[in-house]
Amino acid sequence: MELTELAGIGPVRVETLRAMGIFSLRDLLFTLPVRYEDLSKVLPCSTRQEGPVLVEGTVLQEPKLSIYHGLRKVTVTIADETGKMPVCWYNAPWIVNDIKSGQHIRLFGRLSVSNNRRTLQNPRFVQPEEGLVPVYRTIKGFPAKSFRKLIRNTLEEVDDCCPETLPNGFRIRNHLCELNFAIRQAHFPDSLTALQIARRRLSFEQVLLYLVYVSIAGSAKRNSIPFSFGEDAADRYWQSLPYEPTGAQRKTLNEIAADLKKEKAMTRLVQGDVGCGKTAVAFGAISLAAASGLQSSMMAPTEILAVQHYENALKTLAPLGVRCRLLTGSTRAKERRIILQELKEEKCDAIFGTHALISKDVEYSRLGLVITDEQHRFGVNQRSSLQMKGKSSDVFPHVLVMSATPIPRTLALILYGDLDLSLIDELPKGRMPVKTRLVPESKREDMYRFLRNEIAKGKQGYIVCPLVEEDNEQHELQSAKALFARLKEKELKDLRIGLTWGTQKAAEKNRILHEFAEGSFDVLVSTTVIEVGVNNPNATIMIIENAERYGLSQLHQLRGRVGRGKDESWCFLFAEPSDKLRVFCSTNDGFVIAQKDLELRGPGELTGTRQSGEPGNSALFSDVRLLEEVTQCVQKLHRDPSMKEDLSVIETLAVSYFSADGHGVALN
Repeated sequence: MELTELAGIGPVRVETLRAMGIFSLRDLLFTLPVRYEDLSKVLPCSTRQEGPVLVEGTVLQEPKLSIYHGLRKVTVTIADETGKMPVCWYNAPWIVNDIKSGQHIRLFGRLSVSNNRRTLQNPRFVQPEEGLVPVYRTIKGFPAKSFRKLIRNTLEEVDDCCPETLPNGFRIRNHLCELNFAIRQAHFPDSLTALQIARRRLSFEQVLLYLVYVSIAGSAKRNSIPFSFGEDAADRYWQSLPYEPTGAQRKTLNEIAADLKKEKAMTRLVQGDVGCGKTAVAFGAISLAAASGLQSSMMAPTEILAVQHYENALKTLAPLGVRCRLLTGSTRAKERRIILQELKEEKCDAIFGTHALISKDVEYSRLGLVITDEQHRFGVNQRSSLQMKGKSSDVFPHVLVMSATPIPRTLALILYGDLDLSLIDELPKGRMPVKTRLVPESKREDMYRFLRNEIAKGKQGYIVCPLVEEDNEQHELQSAKALFARLKEKELKDLRIGLTWGTQKAAEKNRILHEFAEGSFDVLVSTTVIEVGVNNPNATIMIIENAERYGLSQLHQLRGRVGRGKDESWCFLFAEPSDKLRVFCSTNDGFVIAQKDLELRGPGELTGTRQSGEPGNSALFSDVRLLEEVTQCVQKLHRDPSMKEDLSVIETLAVSYFSADGHGVALN
């Protein structure tokens, strides 16, 4: 059945879905909600619980329409026996005609508390019979209500589209519901219990297939070319650097060197905190490859990061005689032809780039080492695609993976089952920890004054916002474009300010980031596009707007953009105090933060509203607990001869799933 045969979907919407990677009814059914709104539990009007809330009460007076910062604003107050709740809508003037004094209404919206004042912003009217409502990722041109209706229509085909995948006995032994029940309840749950059962089944199967697949990959070590370099090659590399490496860096490069001398291909993950010196270790491995007469290829997820690796390599590796080149999507055709020729003729020892390195026309003469900077990615096929470029008969290059995100050690060992693990758990000498402070809105002027003082000393700063442009539905969130315009006109009008965001044209974005690194801007206003791979040691101030909107690990990555030099650096969080943010301010240890992030988030909140007095959903099971459970299950599958048939079915499923899609697994 084609997507176009579904009611309410035409050619334009089909193309929209395809652009989101949805090509079939099965794809559509596995496009699960990102969260749920619990519209069954009403909070009192006196609540101070920030975030999504459901309240009901009586309208105290006729609604008022006014103009606020150029926006039409409707305000009203509702009340129950516990107190009052101020409510407002932006750019929805028709609301004035929908509400009457004395009317009893139920509203669901985001409660904002600022300067001790509460406001329920842009709520929607809710009917008493509504329960758990799915919320899907935003699809441009597809209103949320229309997409929910499309999913409901598609669920009528679930039995034909999604037959059971797991062996029946295996499913029952592991207390897993049937697949069709799981899909139905994951979209439109009858209750929170049914939703938890459904999500557990889907998460269990995804993790199961992933772990079985990596166990297949891990057990099939490929043949490789053993490197031939002197016993003191690693020490000579460290001696060439202008600083003393940490003990963890030395230990990791020694582990890599031992692997490179073997006839079986290395598959090693270098795991470390922000600024621990992973790149220096990777460059050490490249120097060992060059000393052995072999080529290296280092692939980064963004062009900015690829360029930075290349520029650092020119300073670090070129003086050692390593011939370095850069290949990205923006490399000009003439230069690209020259680089490709040099690769084939062994005139290039190390090439740095983006996914351009795995293009069909890129050929290597003696590729011995491939390095990928994964930027939170777990995809098995993604990191092996570059290795396949260097395959010669049955001989493969060695593989080194760098993780940009701290992951608790036990979790890393589970997730990267096909990789050996090296941990860099020390920071370089002289690196000062970033000082982190919560800043209330009332101190904003003081914050800007401090920023000005730092800039007067020749330093630079970042200001990160959660949105690119203003959003009427999330009016309380700071947008990069609006803040940029205001700062240029008011608070920082005499400073040089740059602006960048994720969907900005690549050439423009690269230019802005390059100019900031070169010192052309004092302040860079941006979204989280600068989270990974922007290296400017002169930047000492990081200001994060609406910091409560980010996970701890993401905040840690953002904080890691400063403190990269030897000067004192600061990270300021504009947010109301919370336990989460207090933890973040108390430590700079990325592994402590990552573990705390897992504890706080668990598998992601199942409902958008956490009710007072009830435990969070992560109390039911967390990612780590699920991973450990599935890991034990996989070990039993391999040990128990009576499960040989089940293992065979699951291995076939896993290979089919990853080989067909080449995508990673959403663990929640």
